Amino acid sequence: MWIFTKNVFLSVVQASNRSDCLLVRGRVRGDVQRFFPTAKVYHTVRRDYAHRAIVPRESVAARLAVAVQQIDYGGGGGAVSFKDSIADKRRAPYYLDVWDTMWQMQYDFKA
Repeated sequence: MWIFTKNVFLSVVQASNRSDCLLVRGRVRGDVQRFFPTAKVYHTVRRDYAHRAIVPRESVAARLAVAVQQIDYGGGGGAVSFKDSIADKRRAPYYLDVWDTMWQMQYDFKA
């Protein structure tokens, strides 16, 4: 699962040999800690996501619920959009690239 917030991009997958935990991965230093402040994050240069933490599945679910409750941007029509709400503007072009790719998929997958 990919998670994009105003100030975080994470990838969450099943932790190896731990059905009760998930592996939370980040590409940008500090992203895992911003979303999971108490997680013990380790850094590796040998993997595609350099920043990683093992987090209990229930903690991930609870934190995602909080993130949903904190949504304060609209879906267009004059409201501030998710893209406009991105806190660190250095992220904006990367997020826009994802948006654009998925927009194209919407049209490519039309039946």
